[in-house]
Amino acid sequence: MFGDVVLFLFNLVNFRHALSASIALFVLLDIIGMIPVFLGMQERGITIRSYKVALYTFLFMTIFLFVGEWILHLFNVDLSSFAAAGGIVVFIISIEMVVGIKVFDHGTASGDSVSVVPIAFPLIAGPGTLTAILSMRSAYNHVNIEIAIILNVIIIYVVVKYMNAFQRVFGASGIMVIRKLFGIILMAMAVKLFTSNIASLVGTAIAIPKPI
Repeated sequence: MFGDVVLFLFNLVNFRHALSASIALFVLLDIIGMIPVFLGMQERGITIRSYKVALYTFLFMTIFLFVGEWILHLFNVDLSSFAAAGGIVVFIISIEMVVGIKVFDHGTASGDSVSVVPIAFPLIAGPGTLTAILSMRSAYNHVNIEIAIILNVIIIYVVVKYMNAFQRVFGASGIMVIRKLFGIILMAMAVKLFTSNIASLVGTAIAIPKPI
C-alpha cells in the first residue's frame, strides 16, 4: 500500500516544474539578501535558531499551499485574479530589492520567538512568497511545489546556520550585488506572472455574454 502511494507521488513529479518552482521561490525568499538583517539581529544580542527558522518557514508555506485556495473560495476570488494581484505584490518586492526602497514594514522582535516572527514570517515567508506559492498552483501541481518548498527550506537552514561564513565569503558588497541581481530576475518573473493571468481574465471577460 505504502509502495503504491510512493509510486503515485513519484509519477506526479515533473523535475522541470519542480526546478522552475524552486528557482522562483529561491529568488522570492531572498535568503542571501537577508544575511545582513540576520547579522544585525545577532549584533543586538538576538539568538536566531536555524532549525526553528526552517521549520516555521516550512509550516507557513505548506499550510498556505493547501489552505490558501479555501481562503480564496471563502472570499469568492478566483485563482487567476489572485495570481495577477500576486504578480503586482511580487513586482513591488522586486523594486524594494533593486532600488532599496523599503515598502513592507518588517517590524521588530526579541528573544527566542524571533525565529517565528519576524524571521520566518514576514521576512522570509512574506506576502510575496505566500502569494507566489498559491499562484503557482495554476502552473504546477502540489507535489512539485512541495518539493520546491522543501529544497528551499534546506537552503534556508544552511544559510541561517552558517550565515557568518557566508558573510566572510561574499562580503557586504557581494551580498548587496546578489540581492539586486535576484531583484531584477524577480521583476521579470512578476511581469510574466501578471501578464499571463491578466490575459486569461480579459479573455474570460470577453467570452461572457453581455445581457440584452
